[in-house]
Amino acid sequence: MAMSMNGAKPMAKPKSSSQALSFKRLKPFLYHLIVGGLALAMIYPILWLASSSLKPNDEIFANAYSLIPSTLDFSNYASGWKGFAGTTFGTFFKNSFIIVIFSTIGAVASSALVAYGFARINFKFKNFWFACVMMTMMLPHDVTVIPQYVMFAKLGWLSSFKPLIVPNFFATPFFIFLIMQFIRTIPPELDEAAKMDGCSKYGIFFKVVVPLIVPALVTSTIFSFYWRWDDFINPLLYLNRPELYPVSLALKLFLDAESINNWGGMFAMATLSLLPIVIVFFVFQKYIVEGISTSGLK
Repeated sequence: MAMSMNGAKPMAKPKSSSQALSFKRLKPFLYHLIVGGLALAMIYPILWLASSSLKPNDEIFANAYSLIPSTLDFSNYASGWKGFAGTTFGTFFKNSFIIVIFSTIGAVASSALVAYGFARINFKFKNFWFACVMMTMMLPHDVTVIPQYVMFAKLGWLSSFKPLIVPNFFATPFFIFLIMQFIRTIPPELDEAAKMDGCSKYGIFFKVVVPLIVPALVTSTIFSFYWRWDDFINPLLYLNRPELYPVSLALKLFLDAESINNWGGMFAMATLSLLPIVIVFFVFQKYIVEGISTSGLK
């Protein structure tokens, strides 16, 4: 009454607090919506690949936009597993695992030893040699292809697994840097205590350092596994017999310009080739962050 008699309008409640509250509630929803959309966009090719492996060969591209096959055709896996010229995909998977396992062991073990030397041992021109190692990371692979091929040809290593495995036993610069940064966070007092107990440099490395750098070693192992499993150009250069092909190179055999391409079999085997990578990632994913972090002790 008094407000109407004075001619003043009633004051409205401030909406800023209510709007801020509603935006706070809406923010998590928008965040998950955007992240979910990006995740779906990234995983869509894999879903399409798995779906196409279950479609009949004539339906793969005729019904390319649908992720749901009209009929589930598991014969693609059977026809794809048969392989080529009497060589099944079991042989190709075996070749891939031989190359990946030995290459990974060699790369991680040698890189850990070299990283320990740079991090803990003082020697002449240490910084110079470390700079040379790091500079090799800047060399494109195309620059070294021809010299390596000539060297391996003179050694008689062509058409064998040696050019794909042996070079990895001479350390990998990226792994050296990763493991070295991890070792530097370990207190040197532990080395001195082990030395007082009679440990040699190798004893300190194996008994003190290695147990503390397990996350960095596992991270290097994961990266090496991914790189060797997906490698295509090196097997293409050095392997000329189909019975020696890894999975990455064997998948190309499905594409034949002179006959009908077996797309269903290729997609089926490509789907199977993703399983080792997916399994390794989900089993060891917690070590990726721990290995890249610069904390050797907790």
